[in-house]
Amino acid sequence: MLKIAIIRESRSDDNRTPLVPLHIKELLNIYPKLKIVVQPSPHRCFLDKEYEKNGAILSEDIRDCDLILGVKEVEPNLLIELKKYMFFSHTSKIQTDNSEATQGTPGMDKRELLKEVLNKKITLIDYENIRDNLSRRYLGFGRFAGIIGCYNSLNLYLQKLGLETMPRAYKLNSYEKLKKEINNKDFKNVRIVLTGDGRVAKGALEILKYTNIKKISPEEYLINEDLTSVFCNLTTSKYVSNKKGKDFNLQHFINFPNHYSSELNKYMPNTDMIISSHYWDPKSPKLFEKKDLKFFKKLKVIGDITCDINGSIPTTLRSSTILKPYYYLDFETLKEINQNTNTLSIMAVDNLPSELPRDSSTEFSYGVIKEVLPYIIEHDDGRIIKATISKNGEFLPNYNYIKDYINS
Repeated sequence: MLKIAIIRESRSDDNRTPLVPLHIKELLNIYPKLKIVVQPSPHRCFLDKEYEKNGAILSEDIRDCDLILGVKEVEPNLLIELKKYMFFSHTSKIQTDNSEATQGTPGMDKRELLKEVLNKKITLIDYENIRDNLSRRYLGFGRFAGIIGCYNSLNLYLQKLGLETMPRAYKLNSYEKLKKEINNKDFKNVRIVLTGDGRVAKGALEILKYTNIKKISPEEYLINEDLTSVFCNLTTSKYVSNKKGKDFNLQHFINFPNHYSSELNKYMPNTDMIISSHYWDPKSPKLFEKKDLKFFKKLKVIGDITCDINGSIPTTLRSSTILKPYYYLDFETLKEINQNTNTLSIMAVDNLPSELPRDSSTEFSYGVIKEVLPYIIEHDDGRIIKATISKNGEFLPNYNYIKDYINS
């Protein structure tokens, strides 16, 4: 009999859950011998009694569980020896040269986390690495990161113009309410560049449909001078190009990202806002360099939804929080200062889906029960073992390079 636990999240500002009550009920109907234990939590987006009503067992003690599910990284001291864990470890961007693009919980030392995982001989499965044969992720919070990140970025733009802002997403606590709010706002003659073509970008594009901002092609964006609100979506083939002038090939870019350079600069002289929604590999080119900002004469806001510190957006000096989502940089020195007229405004919240935790958790949970747990409870078609970072005190072969990183 398999026993699954849902851990109480270590971060008090993250109230998401990997499994929602309704899906627990569905799982127990399919697998009657399954037991699901939920650690009580005062800040989880679903109440303890909702879990209990749907068949979960409330218990602080999860030591007899076979599989422990979380969302964000687990505090190293809370890890239980010899157990199987599944959560976002934010280790997939660690490189063979021991560098990384920093994502994940601020203050969480990933080296210490990974060392403890090995010391306690934990089997660690990372949601981010559960992918199909074309490397497409089966599940994620990306859609809601895009929705909320775009909403927050537009709100920051209103603030920058001195206009009345919209209520924060976490206070509305409903995607339907977000759509109504954004539908009632006039964003004047804003010009936006939105990068990406994955889950995050699709979420941002989805919420933009409810605004008065018109989508135009990248080609039209370059020549358009209308005084109306417009945006263009730069997919991968538009924001990078082959250094040797060859036609863009996605698989070649994935395999050899260092053979490409950014095309963003040509779109920027007449742009008010960048919304960064693309996946970034540390070997890929940055979208721009700090020195390029002097040519971005109109730029007011950068909404970095992907939030890679020292990543493709060099102005993302740190992640921000849900309660304090914005910070401001002096345009000349790029040092963080208080807001004034000569500042570049940054939105870089690292756990955006937590602003709509019930909506985003429900979507994620659906992916877990359809695309993950059946392959753990029944038969693995390869997706789980490929996503397994460590087992029995060792990194699996695909992740063995991390050993050098944690000892560096």
